[in-house]
Amino acid sequence: MRPQKWRLDLLEPLITEEQLQRRVAELGAEISRDYEGRDLLLVAVLKGSVVFLADLMRHITTPHSIDFMATSSYGAATESSGIVRILKDLDMPITGRNVLIVEDIVDTGHTLAYLRRLLLEREPASLRVVTLLDKRERREVDVPLDYVGFVVPNAFVVGYGLDYAELYRNLPYIAVPKEGFFDEE
Repeated sequence: MRPQKWRLDLLEPLITEEQLQRRVAELGAEISRDYEGRDLLLVAVLKGSVVFLADLMRHITTPHSIDFMATSSYGAATESSGIVRILKDLDMPITGRNVLIVEDIVDTGHTLAYLRRLLLEREPASLRVVTLLDKRERREVDVPLDYVGFVVPNAFVVGYGLDYAELYRNLPYIAVPKEGFFDEE
């Protein structure tokens, strides 16, 4: 069910705006060092990674291009179904390119494992992953993560691109819903 109004009073901040901005800058600097003098393509996984991508790419000082993929494994639920569908594929070929998948959150690992297999079949020069959030407690599939912003507990989170019913993506921080958040209004 889609909420009829903002329920900001029922959100508990988990990662502040300042913590996010500091860590994203650090990730950008690390990625810039690792890809110095190399071709780089950032592949953002829509929709949740858009805010992270926008901030991250401003901190990457090496030349790079971007492309997007969209997947679905949640639908309107708060937990992944484990079934991954590609809703939007890349617009450009990646053969021979250094590809960095930009994820908002890695949960069970099913979506990322599927994306990695799919993209590796296209023969990139390299394939690495940066994720803003790593929910390790929920991992069902072992997937390599090259750059991790924050390890978070096994809780549903919103903000900074992550949503509930397509809302709350614009919050400048990451929050955990309090008791009553999901109750019908």
